[in-house]
Amino acid sequence: MESTTKTVSPIDKQLARFKEIEVGGSQYLDRLTAGDREAIPLLVQVGKLLDQIYIRQRWSGNEALHSYIHSQNPRDPKLDLGLQLFKGPWGLNEERFIDSIKERGDDGNIHEKIHIPHHPPPHGNFYPDGIKREEYLDWVAGLEGQDKLNAESYYHVVKRDATTGKLYSVSYSNEYKEFLVPASKLLKQAADLVSDESLAKFLKSRAEAFITNEYTESDVDWLRISKESALDVTCGPYENYTDKMLNVRTAYEFFLNARDFDSSAILAKFSSRLQDMEDQMPVDELYKAKGLYPPAIITVNQLYSGGDVAVPMTAAYNLPNDEAPIKIAGSKLVIIKNVQEGKFEKVLRPIAQQVLDSDQLGKVEFEAFFQHVLMHEVAHSLGPHFLVRDKAKKVRTALEEYHAAMEEAKADIAGLYAVGLLLKDGTLSGNPDAESFYITYLASAFRSIRFGITQAHGLGQAMQFEYIKEQGGFSYNTETRKFRVVMDKIEGAVRSLTTRILVLQGDGDKQKVKEFVDKYGVISPEVKEALSTLEDLGVPVDVYPKYRILEDGTI
Repeated sequence: MESTTKTVSPIDKQLARFKEIEVGGSQYLDRLTAGDREAIPLLVQVGKLLDQIYIRQRWSGNEALHSYIHSQNPRDPKLDLGLQLFKGPWGLNEERFIDSIKERGDDGNIHEKIHIPHHPPPHGNFYPDGIKREEYLDWVAGLEGQDKLNAESYYHVVKRDATTGKLYSVSYSNEYKEFLVPASKLLKQAADLVSDESLAKFLKSRAEAFITNEYTESDVDWLRISKESALDVTCGPYENYTDKMLNVRTAYEFFLNARDFDSSAILAKFSSRLQDMEDQMPVDELYKAKGLYPPAIITVNQLYSGGDVAVPMTAAYNLPNDEAPIKIAGSKLVIIKNVQEGKFEKVLRPIAQQVLDSDQLGKVEFEAFFQHVLMHEVAHSLGPHFLVRDKAKKVRTALEEYHAAMEEAKADIAGLYAVGLLLKDGTLSGNPDAESFYITYLASAFRSIRFGITQAHGLGQAMQFEYIKEQGGFSYNTETRKFRVVMDKIEGAVRSLTTRILVLQGDGDKQKVKEFVDKYGVISPEVKEALSTLEDLGVPVDVYPKYRILEDGTI
């Protein structure tokens, strides 16, 4: 009998995991002046240039691959979309969806034109291909002065001399000059058009930073953009996730947002509670920071994004990550409301219907999801950022490749613990209540774990899930094959995990962190079964954007 089994291609498998949402559009532009509107197409061009930088940063063969795929006639729309969403040839779980490119040569034989590794190299394209961490560390150990600072900089790449084989540093301003110079000019032109003076100041100073490679001043200017500015722009090298080898080098990203004034006013009241929340973290005083700057908190609706914005879509970010501007002006939390709403409706609600006991489904609420994401971003500022027994050494440096996942887990669980504090003291009204926060958090855990445990957010969430389940805060019904929150144990489990992670970070003992990650950063059989069911039912993993601002004549 002929088989009816349908083979699903790697790209079809990846694209099936995402649902399109419309992002931006004229409905968000009511508060903009004519000058603001004129600046938008210039800023979008900046985003596209930073997108080209990130394609180069992602992997050394990425530019050649993009060029090859886009040059095909006819073009494959699925591969085009895959490269657009993932910024490279690897999708969720670092699965390769494009094989190495082979062509027949003049000699009649098949030759490999572009070799695509099965998994993205941990060093991205910030270091020479094939480099090992030990070689890099040995090189840095032998450097002094400015050479050493450059070698450990957020804003320099490491190259290898083709003749001598020696390593050396190159500033981002030189490495990406062909993109940064035109981006700088566009930012200056936009600065002359926007209505808000503080936004114009940031655009000008960021334009200079693209040329000088000095980012502290413009980061401070970004932090001080007025909350009255109807436009909000984030552009520059920020996140370290692409550098999986050392979690140091930063990737360029771009967000063009319209301010949501009503939601921003509601959320701003939490910013004054940062130090109070830090003081109430369930750890010894050694692990608590003093003199914390309350983060600026704004809510926006995204109009356009580029650069390091591969799916899953960013729903919030707390920047900068560079400690220098943070010491001067704190950090800023940006909550992207329209993306949050898309994720909740297209992904989280369908997941909850499949994985939760039916009697808890009614407690899955958007406001609980929305406010926990807010607290997640606030919680990145909580806890130790330097080792408690070596104040000169960063937690990031001590934990190296484990830092990203531990930091995401910290932000999740400390944020959830902080929600409990705010509910008890009345800062949060009680609607949604604690039960809704915990149950929505459980449903959201499956959303994050589906990204895969090779990704920082997914691994961080897997660790939380297994730890809380071990503590009895989550339970699994073997008959219904559904999960539930155990309300009389969840609060204690959240407190215990918050303590555990903050202490691990503050102590900076990499071996103990590794043991924790190895034990809890796994996917249990019952979770695997639930994830498989979600796949079989076609429940999307996340969403991807259709930018209305590019299509409805707004620009």
